[in-house]
Amino acid sequence: MPEVNIRSANERDLDRCFEIESVSYSGSEAATKEKILKRIKSYPEGFLVIENSKEIIGFINSGAAHRVELSNEEFKELVGHDPSGENVVIMSVVVDPKYQGRGMARKLMDSFISSMKGLGKARIYLICQAELLGMYARFGFVHIGESNSDHGGLSWHEMSLSLENI
Repeated sequence: MPEVNIRSANERDLDRCFEIESVSYSGSEAATKEKILKRIKSYPEGFLVIENSKEIIGFINSGAAHRVELSNEEFKELVGHDPSGENVVIMSVVVDPKYQGRGMARKLMDSFISSMKGLGKARIYLICQAELLGMYARFGFVHIGESNSDHGGLSWHEMSLSLENI
Protein backbone atom coordinates (compact mmCIF):
# COMPACT_ATOMS: atom_id res chain seq x y z
CA MET A 1 0.00 0.00 0.00
CA PRO A 2 1.54 3.34 -1.03
CA GLU A 3 2.22 5.90 1.70
CA VAL A 4 -0.43 8.56 2.25
CA ASN A 5 -0.43 11.86 4.09
CA ILE A 6 -3.36 13.53 5.86
CA ARG A 7 -3.29 17.28 6.39
CA SER A 8 -5.50 20.37 6.63
CA ALA A 9 -6.73 21.67 3.29
CA ASN A 10 -5.64 24.98 1.80
CA GLU A 11 -6.89 27.07 -1.10
CA ARG A 12 -4.49 25.38 -3.55
CA ASP A 13 -6.49 22.16 -2.97
CA LEU A 14 -9.76 23.67 -4.18
CA ASP A 15 -9.79 22.44 -7.78
CA ARG A 16 -8.90 18.84 -6.90
CA CYS A 17 -11.40 18.73 -4.02
CA PHE A 18 -14.12 20.07 -6.30
CA GLU A 19 -13.22 17.48 -8.93
CA ILE A 20 -13.53 14.64 -6.42
CA GLU A 21 -16.80 16.06 -5.02
CA SER A 22 -18.25 16.37 -8.54
CA VAL A 23 -17.48 12.80 -9.63
CA SER A 24 -18.52 11.29 -6.29
CA TYR A 25 -21.86 12.96 -5.63
CA SER A 26 -24.77 13.27 -8.01
CA GLY A 27 -26.33 16.52 -9.16
CA SER A 28 -27.38 18.94 -6.44
CA GLU A 29 -25.96 16.64 -3.75
CA ALA A 30 -22.43 17.84 -4.63
CA ALA A 31 -21.11 21.06 -3.09
CA THR A 32 -20.24 23.90 -5.43
CA LYS A 33 -16.68 25.15 -5.80
CA GLU A 34 -17.70 28.27 -3.87
CA LYS A 35 -19.02 26.21 -0.93
CA ILE A 36 -15.85 24.13 -0.82
CA LEU A 37 -13.68 27.26 -0.83
CA LYS A 38 -15.73 28.77 1.98
CA ARG A 39 -15.31 25.58 4.03
CA ILE A 40 -11.53 25.59 3.48
CA LYS A 41 -11.24 29.25 4.49
CA SER A 42 -13.71 29.16 7.38
CA TYR A 43 -12.66 25.97 9.14
CA PRO A 44 -9.36 24.55 7.83
CA GLU A 45 -8.91 22.48 11.00
CA GLY A 46 -12.15 20.70 10.09
CA PHE A 47 -11.22 20.15 6.44
CA LEU A 48 -8.72 17.33 6.02
CA VAL A 49 -7.35 15.92 2.77
CA ILE A 50 -5.67 12.56 2.20
CA GLU A 51 -3.03 12.48 -0.51
CA ASN A 52 -0.56 10.08 -2.04
CA SER A 53 2.68 11.11 -3.74
CA LYS A 54 0.77 12.23 -6.86
CA GLU A 55 -2.51 13.84 -5.79
CA ILE A 56 -5.27 14.39 -3.27
CA ILE A 57 -7.33 11.21 -3.19
CA GLY A 58 -10.07 12.21 -0.77
CA PHE A 59 -11.21 14.62 1.89
CA ILE A 60 -13.53 15.24 4.80
CA ASN A 61 -14.97 18.64 5.67
CA SER A 62 -17.07 19.96 8.50
CA GLY A 63 -18.28 22.91 10.50
CA ALA A 64 -18.62 23.46 14.24
CA ALA A 65 -21.56 24.72 16.26
CA HIS A 66 -22.86 24.95 19.80
CA ARG A 67 -26.31 23.76 18.70
CA VAL A 68 -26.84 21.27 15.90
CA GLU A 69 -29.84 20.90 13.61
CA LEU A 70 -28.77 18.44 10.93
CA SER A 71 -31.62 19.24 8.56
CA ASN A 72 -30.60 22.93 8.45
CA GLU A 73 -29.44 23.42 4.84
CA GLU A 74 -27.99 26.85 5.68
CA PHE A 75 -25.31 25.17 7.78
CA LYS A 76 -23.82 23.74 4.57
CA GLU A 77 -23.13 27.41 3.77
CA LEU A 78 -21.61 27.66 7.28
CA VAL A 79 -24.44 29.88 8.53
CA GLY A 80 -24.24 29.36 12.30
CA HIS A 81 -20.70 27.94 12.12
CA ASP A 82 -18.63 28.79 15.20
CA PRO A 83 -15.11 27.29 15.37
CA SER A 84 -15.39 27.25 19.17
CA GLY A 85 -18.55 25.12 19.05
CA GLU A 86 -18.29 21.86 20.94
CA ASN A 87 -20.13 19.94 18.20
CA VAL A 88 -18.81 19.13 14.74
CA VAL A 89 -21.00 18.44 11.71
CA ILE A 90 -19.43 16.49 8.85
CA MET A 91 -20.60 17.71 5.45
CA SER A 92 -18.60 15.44 3.13
CA VAL A 93 -16.51 12.31 3.43
CA VAL A 94 -15.35 11.44 -0.05
CA VAL A 95 -12.66 9.37 -1.72
CA ASP A 96 -11.98 9.52 -5.45
CA PRO A 97 -13.69 6.46 -6.98
CA LYS A 98 -10.39 5.17 -8.40
CA TYR A 99 -9.00 4.91 -4.85
CA GLN A 100 -12.07 3.48 -3.12
CA GLY A 101 -11.94 0.06 -1.47
CA ARG A 102 -8.36 0.56 -0.25
CA GLY A 103 -9.04 1.74 3.30
CA MET A 104 -8.60 5.44 2.52
CA ALA A 105 -11.95 6.47 4.06
CA ARG A 106 -10.99 4.60 7.24
CA LYS A 107 -7.63 6.40 7.45
CA LEU A 108 -9.34 9.73 6.85
CA MET A 109 -12.11 9.12 9.40
CA ASP A 110 -9.70 7.82 12.05
CA SER A 111 -7.51 10.91 11.61
CA PHE A 112 -10.52 13.26 11.64
CA ILE A 113 -12.00 11.72 14.80
CA SER A 114 -8.61 11.92 16.54
CA SER A 115 -8.15 15.52 15.41
CA MET A 116 -11.59 16.60 16.66
CA LYS A 117 -10.96 14.87 19.99
CA GLY A 118 -7.65 16.73 20.20
CA LEU A 119 -9.47 20.02 19.59
CA GLY A 120 -11.68 19.29 22.60
CA LYS A 121 -14.87 18.69 20.62
CA ALA A 122 -17.61 16.73 22.39
CA ARG A 123 -19.58 15.14 19.56
CA ILE A 124 -19.49 14.60 15.79
CA TYR A 125 -22.70 14.54 13.75
CA LEU A 126 -23.42 13.59 10.15
CA ILE A 127 -26.21 12.67 7.79
CA CYS A 128 -25.80 9.81 5.35
CA GLN A 129 -27.64 7.52 2.99
CA ALA A 130 -29.04 4.27 4.41
CA GLU A 131 -26.36 2.13 2.73
CA LEU A 132 -23.62 3.93 4.72
CA LEU A 133 -25.12 3.42 8.18
CA GLY A 134 -23.05 0.29 8.77
CA MET A 135 -19.80 1.92 7.69
CA TYR A 136 -20.23 4.82 10.11
CA ALA A 137 -21.38 2.47 12.87
CA ARG A 138 -17.96 0.77 12.63
CA PHE A 139 -16.43 4.10 13.72
CA GLY A 140 -18.76 4.23 16.72
CA PHE A 141 -21.48 6.46 15.26
CA VAL A 142 -24.99 5.81 16.59
CA HIS A 143 -28.06 6.06 14.38
CA ILE A 144 -30.33 8.86 15.65
CA GLY A 145 -33.07 8.31 13.07
CA GLU A 146 -34.34 9.49 9.72
CA SER A 147 -33.56 13.10 8.93
CA ASN A 148 -35.93 15.86 7.88
CA SER A 149 -33.29 16.91 5.35
CA ASP A 150 -34.15 16.48 1.69
CA HIS A 151 -30.72 17.63 0.49
CA GLY A 152 -30.29 16.77 -3.19
CA GLY A 153 -33.85 15.41 -3.26
CA LEU A 154 -32.74 12.31 -1.32
CA SER A 155 -33.68 10.76 2.03
CA TRP A 156 -31.09 10.85 4.80
CA HIS A 157 -30.28 9.36 8.19
CA GLU A 158 -28.76 11.22 11.15
CA MET A 159 -25.89 9.79 13.18
CA SER A 160 -23.70 10.98 16.06
CA LEU A 161 -20.47 10.00 17.77
CA SER A 162 -19.61 10.98 21.35
CA LEU A 163 -15.90 11.77 21.73
CA GLU A 164 -15.96 11.40 25.52
CA ASN A 165 -14.65 7.85 25.68
CA ILE A 166 -12.43 7.86 22.61
